[in-house]
Amino acid sequence: MDIEKRFDLIKNNTEEIITENDLKILLDSETKIKHYIGFEISGKIHLGTGLICMSKVKDFMDAGIDCSIFLADWHTWINDKLDGDIETIKKVAGGYFKEGLKTSLKCLGGNPDKLKFTLGSDLYHNNDDYWETMIDVSKNISLSRILRSIAIMGRKEGDSVDFAKLIYPPMQVADIFTQGIHLPHSGIDQRKAQVIMRDIALKIKTKPLLDKQKNKIKPVAIHHHLILGLGKPLIWPVPKDKLQKMWSALKMSKSKPNTCIFIHDSQEEIKRKIMNAFCPEGESEFNPILDWVKYLIFKDSKSELNVERHKKFGGDITYYSYNQIENDFLEKKLHPMDLKNALSEKLIEILNPARKHFEKPKVKKMLEELEQIIITR
Repeated sequence: MDIEKRFDLIKNNTEEIITENDLKILLDSETKIKHYIGFEISGKIHLGTGLICMSKVKDFMDAGIDCSIFLADWHTWINDKLDGDIETIKKVAGGYFKEGLKTSLKCLGGNPDKLKFTLGSDLYHNNDDYWETMIDVSKNISLSRILRSIAIMGRKEGDSVDFAKLIYPPMQVADIFTQGIHLPHSGIDQRKAQVIMRDIALKIKTKPLLDKQKNKIKPVAIHHHLILGLGKPLIWPVPKDKLQKMWSALKMSKSKPNTCIFIHDSQEEIKRKIMNAFCPEGESEFNPILDWVKYLIFKDSKSELNVERHKKFGGDITYYSYNQIENDFLEKKLHPMDLKNALSEKLIEILNPARKHFEKPKVKKMLEELEQIIITR
């Protein structure tokens, strides 16, 4: 594959690349590029993690990049997820979460056997390089900047937090340098950590990222889109000056199970949640159904969506681009209920491998044990 095609695959459906020029230099260097995305082990896997994140992983794999998943058990512990029980977190990470991400990649046509997993505990154990790097990173970040960065944990700047949470951002940055990562990948909500990583990349001494000439270089930060949850905004219509803030507040969240879809939801659950979704007719700016259609369905030029409807409402139609759908929706040629029905059927089809996988007794038990943990929290 030529460099231009590799670049296009990496850029596909991203919100931001820091920087595109650095990415081109990296591709030109013919370096064996290492990718990483890290996840807290905080509960059941929804479409934002399972399909949005893993569709980018598939793009990277198709571009010949060495992809890895970081199971961030210590970060989960620090952030008080799953009751902060480190043994439970490790068990869920190596069981349910790993199985969920592998089958998500399979739903997208990727090869889960090529996916590498690293547990945080394994990276840190008896690893002096890691802890030296973490200190080196910390020495190059001010306390005020750390306090501004706790948003990456879903915390608000100015919140009163325990001291362990201040370790979270430098640990996240040290994870990247210790593993020699060229393409750290995350949602746009992790941007503050990614910017810190690039700002200190040429300053650290213990485990800097080096090119073939042993010169220090900056990792290239890749940020994917955060899809909306299916709920209605508290304020509608959303004021222009509050759009970005409202989007972040209403991104898909497992803590709002009726406004998100999990990768192993039944066909009935998928239909129910989507049919109840907020989808204002003729509006596209803050519309979760259109957002899902754009980022979950129309991932590449081969994507299509078939809308079945009665002849008196225009008859069946197949769309081959998101722009076609958006234009028809804005002109009210495509009704919200018809679009919801089409999206439901398409997602049921895409997620079929995940549902089948979680019907296997061993994997089903992992899900049931996680659900019991969530219930008793």
